[in-house]
Amino acid sequence: MPGLEYRVSDSPYVEGVYRVGPSGVRGGFAPERMVSVVNSNWELLVWASNGVTTVSVRGPETRPTVVPLGGGLDSTFGVIFRHGAFLRNLPVGGLVDGSVSSPHTTPRSFVLQGDEWEIPTYENAETFVERLVGAGLLVRDPLVTDVVAGERPLLVTPRSVQRRVAAATGLTQGTIRQIERVRQAAMLLRQGVAATEVVHLVGYHDQPHLARSLTRFVGRTATQLRTPTTDEMMSLLYKTEVEVRP
Repeated sequence: MPGLEYRVSDSPYVEGVYRVGPSGVRGGFAPERMVSVVNSNWELLVWASNGVTTVSVRGPETRPTVVPLGGGLDSTFGVIFRHGAFLRNLPVGGLVDGSVSSPHTTPRSFVLQGDEWEIPTYENAETFVERLVGAGLLVRDPLVTDVVAGERPLLVTPRSVQRRVAAATGLTQGTIRQIERVRQAAMLLRQGVAATEVVHLVGYHDQPHLARSLTRFVGRTATQLRTPTTDEMMSLLYKTEVEVRP
């Protein structure tokens, strides 16, 4: 993605941090539209468009969407949260395929759950997250983090695990695995890996199975992913620690 800068985080609450646009290391961009593919993580999103700054909490996405940009996007910054981390008074389940924007935002501050916060930056995102934790707004269920990564708890019933995963992520374990698998497939296809090899690497039954998954979750075919158009950008694809299996 032109102008993209992304880094993984060592915070137990944060999966990664990214920025796109003039603040990125490779300069600005002016796409006409963005293809927002499915995503099983929620994130804090800050973007500037035509001089207006917006801050929102965006939930997991279970279907692809196309967002018209018209070349008017100035910059975007996002903090992607790990599975198991969630805002105490803003259940992730209510954010699936949706978002909540700050009721009051300036270029430097925004309101979150009634309090004013300084907008974080690419460099100090973890410090901002630590403040949320210290204020009791951001909490974490480590069992969910471990379960989604493939570990099997011994002292918790499967039904309790299902409830806790749904409460912390807004999704079922099966949906998370489906989403992460198709995202990994999309990454490989964009890197030029042949569809037949992707089927084997990611664990699809066959190419038709891969094609159906791409249509449902990404909204693009394998050919379109290998040869993207210059006027279109795709939402960030990144590898997580989620267990991906057939």
